[in-house]
Amino acid sequence: MAAAAPTPSPFVVSTRRFAPRLRSLLPAAAMSSTAASNPNPSSGAGEEAPPLPHSTLEIAGARRGLLSGFASLRAPYRAFPVLASNRHVETIFAALTRSLPAVKLRRECLRAPDDGAVALDWVTGDDRALPRDAPVLILLPGLTGGSDDTYVRHMLMRARSKGWRVVVFNSRGCADSPVTTPKFYSASFTGDLRQVVDLVIGRYPQSNVYAVGWSLGANILVRYLGEETDKCPLSGAVSLCNPFNLVIADEDFHKGFNNVYDRALANALRTIFKKHALLFEDMEGEYDIPKAANARTVRDFDEGITRVDDYYSNSSSSDSVKNVCIPLLCIQADNDPIAPSRGIPREDIKANSNCLLIVTPKGGHLGWVAGDEAPFGCPWTDPIVMEYLEYLQDEKNSSTKNNLSYEQQGVSEASAPHLTVHVQR
Repeated sequence: MAAAAPTPSPFVVSTRRFAPRLRSLLPAAAMSSTAASNPNPSSGAGEEAPPLPHSTLEIAGARRGLLSGFASLRAPYRAFPVLASNRHVETIFAALTRSLPAVKLRRECLRAPDDGAVALDWVTGDDRALPRDAPVLILLPGLTGGSDDTYVRHMLMRARSKGWRVVVFNSRGCADSPVTTPKFYSASFTGDLRQVVDLVIGRYPQSNVYAVGWSLGANILVRYLGEETDKCPLSGAVSLCNPFNLVIADEDFHKGFNNVYDRALANALRTIFKKHALLFEDMEGEYDIPKAANARTVRDFDEGITRVDDYYSNSSSSDSVKNVCIPLLCIQADNDPIAPSRGIPREDIKANSNCLLIVTPKGGHLGWVAGDEAPFGCPWTDPIVMEYLEYLQDEKNSSTKNNLSYEQQGVSEASAPHLTVHVQR
């Protein structure tokens, strides 16, 4: 889990090619089941709505009560039929068939202090269309991911439809971002994210800035939040499918069907490594370059360019949760094959008043094929994520208005002319 590849996820192929065929194979009953899983609230006059959030979800955190008002959590979590029986089926189905929303992006390359580079993809035209104080959302894709990933595009489009400015942070080597130094991004490397956040806040000083990360991107995001503690400039964040404990995640990555993911990701990592092999030719003594170049597993690759056991234990974001000082929502799937449920730092999340946790019974890894748009639309998580971010933004706006009101009252009183009344006797 140490490096990034320039290609999309190894399981993401042309959705336009496979989706129509898969649609025709799904039974009609299954295609109509999503509506059936969300009962019509108007039916059964006088009936009380079910408790919010729904009991099919595991909820933890000091502020879990705020989720009770989220309309997106009213219905039970029901994975799409045919897919619900197997976590691998749901994971791969989502990667192969989820629709890819069309949007024009404008790329900005950002040079890091060590001469490395990352690519920022902004929505074309938003600088002219949106006000300068529009909230900004930074998206961090998972390992090998970028702005062409379907789950990233769906979140981008949803936030944009709400009037948010969105930027996708493509890490070194991802989505054709150039690799200019013998240093990839990794689960422990927060330097590039720190620079991106500083750039966004400097460019839009009137805006509240938020971040959403998936998988390895979520791990990096939570590590960053923990390092920044009370100095974090972000106004809120969301972590999705975070592996949290990389030692546990590595253990499971070599079991059963997970070997398929392992080999596919290792192949993607080899591809980028060989493409930029000349950058590493002077590092033969420090790292096992041939092992990385011929890696058959992700661990092989990591062992080639890191001291792997120290890397996994020191890069886990589970150790960072206790230091998070801004609102953080973590959403996990209990059956995630790549981010094991037993690795979730539940006690630290409960102990931190800034953190909330939602665990769904199904979902796979980056799947969550459920909800109103299943099976080919956005993940089930997108409406919840957006509702949470809008809640935080409303809180921020309300707090700002109150502060301005108090300041204006103070200025008004302080600047009022002092009147002296002389009473003639």
